[in-house]
Amino acid sequence: MPHVLILSSLVAGSRVGGRVSVSAFEARGIDTTFCPTVLLGRHPGHGAPGGGAVPAEQFGSMLEGVAAHGLFGRFDAVLTGYFASVKQVETAAAAIAEIRKDSPGVLIVVDPIIGDDGALYIAEDIAVAIRDLLLPLADIITPNAFELGWLAGREINTAEDFIAAAGQLAPVTFMTSARFEGRFGTAYHANGHAAFACHAELEALPNGTGDLLTAELVAELVTGTSPGTAFETAVRHTLDIVLKARDWKAFELPDISARQHSIHPDATIDLRPLRD
Repeated sequence: MPHVLILSSLVAGSRVGGRVSVSAFEARGIDTTFCPTVLLGRHPGHGAPGGGAVPAEQFGSMLEGVAAHGLFGRFDAVLTGYFASVKQVETAAAAIAEIRKDSPGVLIVVDPIIGDDGALYIAEDIAVAIRDLLLPLADIITPNAFELGWLAGREINTAEDFIAAAGQLAPVTFMTSARFEGRFGTAYHANGHAAFACHAELEALPNGTGDLLTAELVAELVTGTSPGTAFETAVRHTLDIVLKARDWKAFELPDISARQHSIHPDATIDLRPLRD
């Protein structure tokens, strides 16, 4: 039975971050251990969120308890997301190093949640710590287009920009919010091979689609799906839920209820190579 460690946000009233990750994994029968970095009432995009950051000492103590329970040797993957302090990032990096000792084949997936729409929305020192401490440990990264450009120190305007930046930063990259030659979608790069899953761009959607896509990808990968197939399947599953959110005028991602209905008829993607 696969088991995934999640290091990310817990937002009580919004379907984002670690809450979406847990539900995506457990819907596939994948066990989870979730150590939250923040405890918020709602997504900050809705207004004052309530709650606050988990103190770095408490975050570290949680991971010490997980290690003492013998779980560092049982994880098939570690997924990192939102961090609230440099110390949390340092603690996560140290924990991943220890997990790799106990589970050499563990998959490390870093979702560098640092910004969007042309700007950072966390403190720059935290973003730098994610870049310098976590990315070198990652097997897979899942940034949006702004995040990839910021981490690589270059703008992502073309497929060639994406391929160059992705190859610079990680063995495997999945980039959301890609816009190439007037098309919108998600891009994939691994071992010099790159592909683009194009689909309709939808507006005014609930938060959390990037979190959901990353969780869907990891769920596919830890259950044995190849990266290319995982890419196509995860993009389609995420698009299905987003389309249902639009149709149902959902305030938050309906990631649980959507799974109880047949796939949306418009959940189609045009998968094309960017480089063979």
